[in-house]
Amino acid sequence: MSDRVVLHVKGRVLVGPEDVRDELWCVDGRITFTRPSGEALEVRGWVLPGLVDAHCHVGLDGHGPVDDATSEKQALTDRDAGTLLIRDAGSPSDTRWIDDREDLPKIIRAGRHIARTRRYIRNYAHEIEPPELVEYVGREARRGDGWVKLVGDWIDRDAGDLTACWPRAEVEAAIAEAHRLGARVTAHCFAEDSLRDLVEAGIDCIEHATGLTEDTIPLFAERGVAIVPTLVNIATFPRLADGGESKFPRWSAHMRRLYERRYDTVRSAYDAGVPVFVGTDAGGSLAHGLVASEVEELVKAGIPPVEALSATTWGARSWLGRPSLEEGAPADLVVYDEDPRADVRALAAPRRVVVDGRVIG
Repeated sequence: MSDRVVLHVKGRVLVGPEDVRDELWCVDGRITFTRPSGEALEVRGWVLPGLVDAHCHVGLDGHGPVDDATSEKQALTDRDAGTLLIRDAGSPSDTRWIDDREDLPKIIRAGRHIARTRRYIRNYAHEIEPPELVEYVGREARRGDGWVKLVGDWIDRDAGDLTACWPRAEVEAAIAEAHRLGARVTAHCFAEDSLRDLVEAGIDCIEHATGLTEDTIPLFAERGVAIVPTLVNIATFPRLADGGESKFPRWSAHMRRLYERRYDTVRSAYDAGVPVFVGTDAGGSLAHGLVASEVEELVKAGIPPVEALSATTWGARSWLGRPSLEEGAPADLVVYDEDPRADVRALAAPRRVVVDGRVIG
């Protein structure tokens, strides 16, 4: 990593999808469009704000919490792929130390997952019962950075399939408590059953959202509830279904159906006006650094390339309340050889990554 110097970034600076500037400068870790005095290190190319992974888990692997060294490797992998802003959608680890590192992505934390007892991946979540939901949502709202993460559905071993985890009344009270504390609420949801109750209770976002149907998509659009499809994660459904076939055949068949219609689901939601954002679900069973692959998946689903690009740049940052390439904003940006609006596959090969005004690679 280089020492922080004045950078002169030239070429095509994509301040917005149609707002293209010729240059900007990075001075004392901040962006300016006013030429400073003195010498500057020149960086050239197509420039985007640092990419956003809106569903990522730093400090977590397939078995639960990890040590700081592993968390650092996860954050570095995301950074080197151009991801400079992460909404951490649930982690049992304390990663606040990352905030003191000027070379790592910025993280917006949702605290720790909140799940029903024995209804989620072991060692990930607070596992509680419905009467405790308001208390735990309040706790994580205070602990996080403006988000709380619920597990909205999971396999019910008695039913042999995915079912909703929370009664409607408890969900309403919990979401109201989070909003009172200034936090937004999101929920893991694969299936159909929990969606209407969660949206009508006032939830702000749904993760995965594979269970959306023609009945619930208009409700999401009307309420402005965002989805983060995590299509690179949904690609694992057939393997999961194969593994559970003998014990839970109904669940396995359900997971295959959700997988088979995944692209149609996302495109229908987008066409209806549902906000769609990029998230990879890295940190559980998936590797970090997959943000470019997720953008490609959104394009495969039928989302226009510029809109898919916005879902990890300008639009995603606005949704999360963080600046893009603006005067005075933190100098977090990524430089490419080609125009990523013309071909989003360019995102897979960043030429330079700049974090707080420092050239990383």
